Amino acid sequence: MDIIKLVAVFAIIVVVMRMNKPLYISVTVGSIATALLYGVGSAELLNVLRNGVFGRTTITLVLAFYSITFLQRMLEKRGHLIQAERSLTNIFNSRRVNAMIAPFIIGLLPSAGAVLIASPIVDKAAGDDLTQEEKTFVTSFYRHISEAFLPTYASIILAVNLSGIKMTSFILGMLPMILILFILGYVFYVRKIPKVEKRLEGVDRGYEWKRLIEALWTIILTIVIILVLGVPVHLSVIPVIILSYIINRFKYREIKSMFYTAFEKKLIMTTVVIMVFKELLIETGVIENLPDYFAALAVPPVVIFGLIFFFGTLVAGSQAMIALALPIAIATIPSGGLSLVVFLMSINYIAMQISPTHICLAIITEEHGTSFLSLVRKTMPVLVSFVLIASAYSYLLYTLM
Repeated sequence: MDIIKLVAVFAIIVVVMRMNKPLYISVTVGSIATALLYGVGSAELLNVLRNGVFGRTTITLVLAFYSITFLQRMLEKRGHLIQAERSLTNIFNSRRVNAMIAPFIIGLLPSAGAVLIASPIVDKAAGDDLTQEEKTFVTSFYRHISEAFLPTYASIILAVNLSGIKMTSFILGMLPMILILFILGYVFYVRKIPKVEKRLEGVDRGYEWKRLIEALWTIILTIVIILVLGVPVHLSVIPVIILSYIINRFKYREIKSMFYTAFEKKLIMTTVVIMVFKELLIETGVIENLPDYFAALAVPPVVIFGLIFFFGTLVAGSQAMIALALPIAIATIPSGGLSLVVFLMSINYIAMQISPTHICLAIITEEHGTSFLSLVRKTMPVLVSFVLIASAYSYLLYTLM
């Protein structure tokens, strides 16, 4: 019955979204349906609301989103995004490279707001050769590739710690899958952008590399602070904003309005609603019971955990699924080692690209004026291909161990 209820909840969310309602409304309706179907009591519901709205994770996420949006406004004010796109063009003279590499570089910054920085660069690189839905996919997809393997993300640190796998081994093990992600995005969409055959003449590429670093130094420095010092995103961005204010010679009247424009009401509302929904699903206990439901299937344990990770990530998000299921998977399949972790983290990553609990998807669809369902449709060919390749690759790793 729990699985039927879960399917019903997501069916309700999809139906509301198909009525062209914003994601925060769809998820709110889904949350109400969840509370009713699972019989969540008033005391439990108040606890869920308190944790979802005022929980440390929610507040940290909102602050991170606000700070990175503020930094984005500063980058836009000084034309640094245009400068970065222009330098990439002069170095490679390839709109395809701009569409793939720019969002990947910007995606090194672990914040929901980072996807907005990549959006105008991809939009200009793609021009009229990609549809608005395809631009939405390319921006979101390449911005999130770094989340699959870099230790700048909490989910990666958590997975490595829980599995006991060395960070270096995990990163090296994931590199072939990272290459596959780049290739799949190219094959299905980026190759539609015309190829420029001739390199630009008379371009000082050393100078252009310098200009590119000058344009993106704020993002690079933020990542270094996070990686080296382990400081949360919003606290890492604050000193960078101050430095940018000094180095780029901002005047107070230039940034005064940014204190207000960086506060995106609809996006913050969506963030809070999604966090409440996530807490509500955890409160129902359905996530903890997923292993028992799938254990009844006559299939190998690795397939069962692949299904658990896929559907569990759709429901509760990346970190929640890693925390709940990865230790169980390691204990159930002790011989899996690196191959098992690579497989489950690949599934975890790709499922997040169509999860309604993934706040970045709400942000990028809002930015491009497209729907969540259209993004899911564009992601499906890549998702299916990636799951098949990840399965084959992890099995190869297992046989070589």
